[in-house]
Amino acid sequence: MAEKSIIEVVVREGVGKGAARQTRRDGFVPGVVYGAGKDPIAIKVKQSELIRRLKLGKFLSTLHTLNIDGAEERVVCRDVQRNKVNDLPTHIDFLRLAKGASIALAIPVKFENQDTSIGIKRGGNLVAVRPEVELLVPADNIPDHITVDLAEVQIGDVIHISDVKLPTGCKPTIDRDFVIANISAPTIALDDEEDEATEEGAAAESPAAES
Repeated sequence: MAEKSIIEVVVREGVGKGAARQTRRDGFVPGVVYGAGKDPIAIKVKQSELIRRLKLGKFLSTLHTLNIDGAEERVVCRDVQRNKVNDLPTHIDFLRLAKGASIALAIPVKFENQDTSIGIKRGGNLVAVRPEVELLVPADNIPDHITVDLAEVQIGDVIHISDVKLPTGCKPTIDRDFVIANISAPTIALDDEEDEATEEGAAAESPAAES
């Protein structure tokens, strides 16, 4: 399950571009909390704290609890806008989640047993077509990743989403059996064969071969 976090935020009194600029000058990032049939709330988050959490990774796939002046809201982050020059966060959007709700999130794919994989040990190459998969997941149990076991895969095998055991309550948002990864043939062996064919052709065309 993905980590949960508690973020301290403050209700923002002023709205509009001028108020947002002042919020940033004060060391905060303006934002909004919306959804779940409730009115939006303008908020602000300490810039230093938000940057720290963004650097930890998986911010968009983590279930957060916002402490808004003592009131708690369960949310996921839907967007972080950044300054095009210095890449600092300039605005953040949080989506409220009602109890028992599900949410579409991009969940990372973790490939296991590459060292013992039959196909890879024989020279095959793992081609990760989808390093992330968008899944509809329970808000109370967001998976940290989905696992693809490579132990028994062979060269030429194609791994579809139907081959992956998904966490309880999760399902793909795409309604087809799409490809996650494949094990391609070894490129070095092919290159060697091409080199041998070139050498044989050159030998056949040499003056010595004609005499």
